[in-house]
Amino acid sequence: MKLSGNTILITGGSTGIGLAFAERFMQTGNTVIVSGRREHVLQEAQEKYPALITRVSDLNSESERAALFDWVTASYPEVNVLVNNAGIQQRFHVLKADAKNSWREFNQEITTNIEAPIHLSMLFAPYFAAKENAAIINVTSGLAFTPLAIAPIYSATKAALHSFTMSLRHQLADTSVAVIEVAPPAVNTDLGGAGLHTHGEPLNDFADGIFKGLTAGDTEIGYGTSVNRLRMSRDEVDEHVAAMYKTLRTTIE
Repeated sequence: MKLSGNTILITGGSTGIGLAFAERFMQTGNTVIVSGRREHVLQEAQEKYPALITRVSDLNSESERAALFDWVTASYPEVNVLVNNAGIQQRFHVLKADAKNSWREFNQEITTNIEAPIHLSMLFAPYFAAKENAAIINVTSGLAFTPLAIAPIYSATKAALHSFTMSLRHQLADTSVAVIEVAPPAVNTDLGGAGLHTHGEPLNDFADGIFKGLTAGDTEIGYGTSVNRLRMSRDEVDEHVAAMYKTLRTTIE
């Protein structure tokens, strides 16, 4: 994809990885729109970056996703890049999860992480295919390839999004739409709750690394510890998953 002159929608763009991407896209000469659920957090992002365009949208709602598409394409018809970045992570043990009374909470992770990006991709793909240059960027995770057993739904949704992204890339191969997957490792953000990822890669270093991959024209971009995980053999995956669970299991038991 070209890195300047775009109009870009980033979901979950008011904090963390999404905001770091927004900052870099603006620096390289793009118009950037970010969506999020919390109006006050969007306002804080806009105060920090006055050129940022914001829109409150709850991606757990099918009607709000459709409304977001309608608003963006009507207000900014030149939009040509979608970054599916919004995501949530929950850590739990299935033997201690109250799936009978709390399923709505667990299902929210499925809706946000996989239903929403698939729906938005399907909404925007036909619109983008009429453009001279366009891109859909799906933010998955290193956990799409080596699941973190203490975050089982998150890992599964990211694996599903990885699979969908591969299929989407093949389906759009003969169009102007580039399909790009960004697979972060643990990054020092508040994903899953404050303090859980302080051991992760520094946010700015990670974002700079991803933009090097975008500049190089890569369609599958990892960083740090996620790079090798993208191509692990099944035996290596099994060993990695077992070792991680052994290390972290006490945090949910």
